[in-house]
Amino acid sequence: MSETSLQDRYFPDLPCFGCGPANAEGLRLKSHLDGDEVVAAFTPWPQHDNGLGYLNGGIIATVLDCHSAAVVTHEAYERGWPPLPGAALPYVTAGLDVRYLRPTPLTETVHLVGVVTTASEDEMQAEVRLEWDGKPRATGTAVWKRWRPR
Repeated sequence: MSETSLQDRYFPDLPCFGCGPANAEGLRLKSHLDGDEVVAAFTPWPQHDNGLGYLNGGIIATVLDCHSAAVVTHEAYERGWPPLPGAALPYVTAGLDVRYLRPTPLTETVHLVGVVTTASEDEMQAEVRLEWDGKPRATGTAVWKRWRPR
């Protein structure tokens, strides 16, 4: 597994709530290469409670989206598609379809896994999942479009 997170490598000054290394108040997700996959571990905070003692669905969607950002950004750099002039990232989220499969514990570290499934310079798609106890708890299909500043 890579030592430096993909977030620290590709966008260290980004203040994104979910994955921005420059946001001290954010979740500060750290994704790493592990073979052909991108993986991360995330430990929820007590404030992420859905009111029933489980991880809030909005936080799940956020970490899936932000983990897919690392997956897609790494793929973009590997293919020679860095950010265009004036863009902070090579791609931006165009859509995220999240499926909640089972309750996710609030007090346990969960694991994220992601891969790019389709890639062109105009659009990428990534499949991401959140797992705990060896079972998927949520999955997401993220669509990313090339960021073309106007």
